Amino acid sequence: MFYQLFYLHHAMPALNVFRYITFRSIYACLTALVIALLMGPMLIRLLRRLQIGQEVRDDGPQSHLSKKGTPTMGGVLIVGALLSAVLLWADLSNRFVWMVLVSLLANGTIGFVDDYMKVVKKRSKGLSARQKFSLQMGVALMLALWFWGSLDGDTRIVVPFLKTLNPALGAFFIPFLMLVLVGTANAVNLTDGLDGLAIGPTIVVSLSFVVISYVVGHHVFASYLKVLEVPGVGELAVVMGALVGAALGFLWFNTYPAQVFMGDTGSLAIGGAIGMAAIVTRQELLLLIVGGVFVAEALSVILQVSSYKLRKKRVFRMAPIHHHFELGGISEPKVIVRFWIVSIVLALIALSTFKLR
Repeated sequence: MFYQLFYLHHAMPALNVFRYITFRSIYACLTALVIALLMGPMLIRLLRRLQIGQEVRDDGPQSHLSKKGTPTMGGVLIVGALLSAVLLWADLSNRFVWMVLVSLLANGTIGFVDDYMKVVKKRSKGLSARQKFSLQMGVALMLALWFWGSLDGDTRIVVPFLKTLNPALGAFFIPFLMLVLVGTANAVNLTDGLDGLAIGPTIVVSLSFVVISYVVGHHVFASYLKVLEVPGVGELAVVMGALVGAALGFLWFNTYPAQVFMGDTGSLAIGGAIGMAAIVTRQELLLLIVGGVFVAEALSVILQVSSYKLRKKRVFRMAPIHHHFELGGISEPKVIVRFWIVSIVLALIALSTFKLR
């Protein structure tokens, strides 16, 4: 909405500031933050009144048993704050903005249905693994085809550190994009196991994509850094800025000890948005670095399950890997903050690849 004001800047020069992506990204972040902080207490009270509380696994760390009944499905706060900020500050005619928003909403809806079945309908497993995966694959296929249709046959991917290596995937491009989307959504979901653990890296990764979107969509910067330019994708910085603000607002209530959990509603929505942001900026492989914490969490589960099926032995005390450290005697707050530190380091390494090429 505010973006449209720049069309009046000839009559009112002060409105010219609304043209700038940097300005609107900052205020999208602040708007989402304020909305989340204002709406958070009301949402928590509502969730408590509706008795929408977290179930806790009996075979997990014993310290988690005290978390039983903590309000969950708080992801609606993240999604609501982000959407409000984007509608106010983004250029809604930009197709990349809508691709990320659709991914956020579609994956968030899957998570919402799963949470609703578990905590409201009291079906302990919610959606079955097959149902959830099928829905995610369907959403991923739709989004992958939508993005591919906007590329005029370009199926190249960018390899970090190697500026001249942009292999074309051809027929494998669509499956590759689907893997990125489904993998990212589930990786964020697996990371959401401790108070503030998933939302911290979310802030770091989202802030990284504010920078990445701006650089990739800016002709001068993209040319200077020899990165694959995507005209128009700079507007995505506003969306990712809004996600930073929404995540910061949610962290206010989710920090240890958490007053509310995001649930699958939030984790799948966040994963969907981040995965799609990596795709539209053509930085799918860079996501492996900048989102390394999410990747490690997902790999730990894959390794644990594979090892147990093949050798009947576990690699970790418990998976995902954050539980391994907890059961090793490291306190929950210390695990959380150390994962945040690792996320920041990985983000800095990822951003450095634009120059180290």
